[in-house]
Amino acid sequence: MNKLTLEAAEVLKKILYINIASITPEGEPWNTPVYCAYDSKLNYYWLSWKDNQHSMNVRNNSKVFITSYDSTALAGTGFGVYLKGEAKELKNPKDMLIAITEVYKREKRKPRDVAEFLKKFPRRIYKFTPSQVWVNGDAKIDGNFIDVRTELNLDELREVINK
Repeated sequence: MNKLTLEAAEVLKKILYINIASITPEGEPWNTPVYCAYDSKLNYYWLSWKDNQHSMNVRNNSKVFITSYDSTALAGTGFGVYLKGEAKELKNPKDMLIAITEVYKREKRKPRDVAEFLKKFPRRIYKFTPSQVWVNGDAKIDGNFIDVRTELNLDELREVINK
């Protein structure tokens, strides 16, 4: 297995938060850190207030980009995972149950009732489905350091995550 894929899997297993990059209805960039969990297909789930900016952005434009990385790494030693895909607010109770089971399993707590994420309640459940994945690296141009991105095989990453 590719060394970068193994390293990416370790980051995803270890880090509990993702940054969600989305676009406001006015076309402005927006970035939000959220606590998350993922399933065997690397679909990510999070719980957020339905009126948070990132929640409104996802309802308006499903195209998002997420990152996961260790923010405590020393300068020049960081390794991050970048995922492009689509996000949506879950409305089907069966899908919602899968999502909250993953989130609360990661928290080692009993899941809340799906009804607490519907109708009059303020929070909703969101799902991100990745289509591409990259990791960061470095290279040089004429002796000068540059950041580079290396695309990974998403199916291989899923395979490693599930071992």
